[in-house]
Amino acid sequence: VFSGNGPSGICLSYLLSGYIPYFKRGSLHPNPILQRKLEEALDVSILDQDLDYLSEGLEGRSHSPVALLFDTLQRPDTDFGGTTESVLTWWHETNRAIPHLVLGRNPPGGAWHSIEGSMITLSKGEWMGLPDLPFKEWLKQKKRGLRNNRATAEDIAQYYQQYVLKKGLQKNFRCGTVVTSVRKVSAESISSHPQNDLQEDGDSLWNFTEKSTEIFQVDGFFKSVEGDKEPFSIYAENVVLATGTYDSPTWLGVKGENLSYVHHQLSALENAVKNSSIGIMSDPVLIVGAGLTAADAVLFAHHCNIPVIHVFRRPVSDPGLIFNQLPKLMYPEYHKVHQMMKEQTAACAGPYESYVSLPEHHVLSFGKDKKCILQDKNGYQKAYKVSMALVLTGSNPNLSFLPNNGTDLAMDRDQPVNPKRNPIDVDPFTYECSQEKGLYALGPLAGDNFVRFVQGGALAVASSLLKKGNKNPP
Repeated sequence: VFSGNGPSGICLSYLLSGYIPYFKRGSLHPNPILQRKLEEALDVSILDQDLDYLSEGLEGRSHSPVALLFDTLQRPDTDFGGTTESVLTWWHETNRAIPHLVLGRNPPGGAWHSIEGSMITLSKGEWMGLPDLPFKEWLKQKKRGLRNNRATAEDIAQYYQQYVLKKGLQKNFRCGTVVTSVRKVSAESISSHPQNDLQEDGDSLWNFTEKSTEIFQVDGFFKSVEGDKEPFSIYAENVVLATGTYDSPTWLGVKGENLSYVHHQLSALENAVKNSSIGIMSDPVLIVGAGLTAADAVLFAHHCNIPVIHVFRRPVSDPGLIFNQLPKLMYPEYHKVHQMMKEQTAACAGPYESYVSLPEHHVLSFGKDKKCILQDKNGYQKAYKVSMALVLTGSNPNLSFLPNNGTDLAMDRDQPVNPKRNPIDVDPFTYECSQEKGLYALGPLAGDNFVRFVQGGALAVASSLLKKGNKNPP
């Protein structure tokens, strides 16, 4: 059972449906050491090889060796601007399929369906693709091209939905489901309980091996078209957590943050513009944060001529700011926001109308009269009257369905799970949780925050599950 049907869950479903990757005979990988290793076992699938050995010595933009391995097999020289084809070929070996269910609130694609459709992805379009269906080719069939090599969120969401259909994976997906609890129970205790099954075919998920003494009980509810909630319980030997991090926006924890004009999602600004509750003549919108979502909000407001006060804690030149890590040519719109942040501070008026940047400031409180108290690094405080406030300082995964919100599984078990600072502690070559056997974590929960790199985690999990299920060839 997987909880989460975003790119991680879709990729893992593809692998567990019997689609097995092999090194394509006659192909040449630009890394000669990896090429030699791949040629040593031409008839053995990548899933059945030693992932530790294959990924040893690989370098790139991820800390996960398996993520780097799967990425370089699919896009061999993409970081150097190359277009070398994938060195993988895919075989459908139905005898190696493992029955599984993918549970998610949204249609396949997960949180991509919750993002404003016109938003452009940070990653290059081809990096958003899943195995054996290049995103660029799919987009060509729609008679569309990539803007600046990048894609819209709407395109990505549609691509993920169609990927599931084209690859025949839909029988494994249960959309409109909400998982409320995942816990270990003894195998004996459930043998007398009928399973309220979400599966349509008779392929039971719980033909447990005799050695299973403890298994997972997954509880939740399915939302019907009429809006009814139908409860379910599923029992499984292995559970994969692939819920991403879009669920719970981070709060500042300051007074008045729960007032109705304070929001934690960009969609609130879009809705306010759509229903004309704010416009050119409104008081400024306060935008808090210096990440890409805050930048998207600044761009959106600027495009609609809505005045903005932009507050963030770091100095503009801080190397940790994402803008200081993005190539200017590929990301012109984010470079523009960075320019505004630098040139349009309260201290010196710049060329951009109706935008004020307040670096090294933080919010002290939100007042009922829509006055926000801000404080600078020297302790100087000032009140600003605003029409609405958007706190866009990141988001956290919602793991309320796990005991203790999943903190017992994190690298630092005294702190909540956080994709950047405190991911779930997993084995780097199986992605199985160090603290709970049979439980796996994928994607941002395991510290992989880009679509191109979450797929390596899926490869690791599939390899581990095939070994556990004795689905390996002799």
